[in-house]
Amino acid sequence: MANSITRRRAICIIGATAGLPLVSFAGSASASVEPTIWKGQALGAPATLILNHSDPVRAGRLVSHVIAEVDRLESVFSLYLEHSAISELNRLGALAAPPDELVALLEACRDAWQTSGGTFDPSVQPLWALYARHFSKPGSDPAGPSRQQLDETLPLVNFAGVHFNRDRIALDRQGMALTLNGIAQGYITDRVVALLRAEGITSSLVSMGESRAIGAKADGSPWRIGLGETEDEATPDTVAAIIDRAVATSSASGFHFDAAAQFGHILDPRLGSVEPRYRRVTVIAPDATTADAYSTAFSLLEPAAIRAILDRKPEISVDLAVVSGERLRLGRSVDIR
Repeated sequence: MANSITRRRAICIIGATAGLPLVSFAGSASASVEPTIWKGQALGAPATLILNHSDPVRAGRLVSHVIAEVDRLESVFSLYLEHSAISELNRLGALAAPPDELVALLEACRDAWQTSGGTFDPSVQPLWALYARHFSKPGSDPAGPSRQQLDETLPLVNFAGVHFNRDRIALDRQGMALTLNGIAQGYITDRVVALLRAEGITSSLVSMGESRAIGAKADGSPWRIGLGETEDEATPDTVAAIIDRAVATSSASGFHFDAAAQFGHILDPRLGSVEPRYRRVTVIAPDATTADAYSTAFSLLEPAAIRAILDRKPEISVDLAVVSGERLRLGRSVDIR
């Protein structure tokens, strides 16, 4: 493949200390207090925690709690861990006594799959694996997998064939497999937010691949989140100001299977690979799980179809950077500049 995956999203935080803070505490923190900093990964995405708090002991304990929670959730959702719950499900085709978090996330997937008309579909993993295998071979056809290969793989992609409840998860057909990479980072971000709120935190910014604000900044102003096509982009093309909301961005340029950058990671579960409509799709929603899922789904839909979904989901807003250069803002009013 042309390059390795680090992040599917492109998000940077603007207007706070220490470069790229993912959690920033308000209140009793002062400029003289050294922040407590942790840098690591969440589902293969760079993750950083910066805690500005007057009590470094408490801040350190909170960091430890967050790290433990992220590690625990990775053992459920990560495709890169051989013994994770989702890896076991994909390997065996069924999973007894599944973790509660996996069932909860599949319920969120079902809602996004139904609402998006199938453009968000975690069962797309066999299609992803097909493109990965094809372009990993020396001398692979630059036109991508053959029509026959696509026709053999696409019947394995259908979330209707994923059956689950609190007791068991089962996949309809041999060869089916799931990926939660289009939603799990948002879910982990939400779980960290819940952990911090339970500890009494009322003003924070959290990002574990996606970003979510708890309240406003210390001075009452919104958190400012810069958006761009790639994660290493020096200057974002847009800034979103949020309070108590989450932001997720999908970009076709985030990863390509091929050196020519013709086949991106955002695959249409109904058709296979498609030429991207947008340079960037940003979704602002009440929680990061929702924002994450719909940033993927909307990458495959025309603006009219997105508007129809927003009529049913008025809590969501969207900022689109069209390949042609046009910018579209859909849904409720959000401070985006």
